[in-house]
Amino acid sequence: MNFDNTKRAEETALLGGPIEPLHVLPPSVPLHVRLRRALKHHSLLAGVLIITIIIALVAAAPLLTSIQPGEQNPGETFLSPSAAHLFGTDAFGRDIFSRVLHGGRYTIVASLMVVLLGGIVGTALGIIAGYFGGVVGFVIMRFIDLLLAFPGILLALAAAAILGPGLTNGIISVSIVLVPVYARVVEGATVEARHLPYIEAATTVGVGAWSIIWHHVLPNIRSGIIVLTTSWLGIAALWIAALGFLGLGVQPPTAEWGSIINDGSIYITVAWWVAFFPGIFLMLFVVASNFIGDGLRDVLDPTLTSK
Repeated sequence: MNFDNTKRAEETALLGGPIEPLHVLPPSVPLHVRLRRALKHHSLLAGVLIITIIIALVAAAPLLTSIQPGEQNPGETFLSPSAAHLFGTDAFGRDIFSRVLHGGRYTIVASLMVVLLGGIVGTALGIIAGYFGGVVGFVIMRFIDLLLAFPGILLALAAAAILGPGLTNGIISVSIVLVPVYARVVEGATVEARHLPYIEAATTVGVGAWSIIWHHVLPNIRSGIIVLTTSWLGIAALWIAALGFLGLGVQPPTAEWGSIINDGSIYITVAWWVAFFPGIFLMLFVVASNFIGDGLRDVLDPTLTSK
């Protein structure tokens, strides 16, 4: 599937992230070959290492600190990082280290839910449009074009404003943005896969459409969907944090990276550490997700020659 460079550039600018074409990949690539490629890919290994460390710290938050993220101590406001408070405290005397670790649970889980929900809906729409075509495909893709006409972050903000603040509504809002991303690229890959000789042969002998989709089309584009998901995981986390920063995501006093950064932005000249540490965690998570996405693309796509 080939996208016009101008069209892809416009979509990238509107949505805030890459929309790479999904190539139809043969499922016969041996597993040991893929593992060997993965072990030689430095960016992929670095991304996995960073993500693993962040998830381990977030998961072990109760073991790493006994201070509750919402515990206030008026006598310890704006304390700089020290042995007692590794990341310092905020305007209410709350421990930033505890809030960052506990808040990461909401950001990471929400971003996973976003790519899962948006991926399932978008993939389903893309496969239906690409395989069946006709009026059904035309209607679906024109709806997708309508969603793509809006800048991604504005579409998420509009949906969040309509649905109301809260983590669940924030997940739904960002998922709506990812649906056209998946649908557009999956539709093109499905059209390409539909014309493979053995799929056309299966259609000729009377194999059911849904059986062909499940057993032949989906396995051919599965690797591309995985790459797309990992690439957009970091962007989803960034947008979840953005909604929290604007007060449309997780509501106080619950800690979440975006809301913590928002709290710290007011006092950035007085207590830089309040916004700095959650910002660093968010940045590392986004960068690591991009590393993994780029690495998986190189490992899973046989059309790319490894060094």
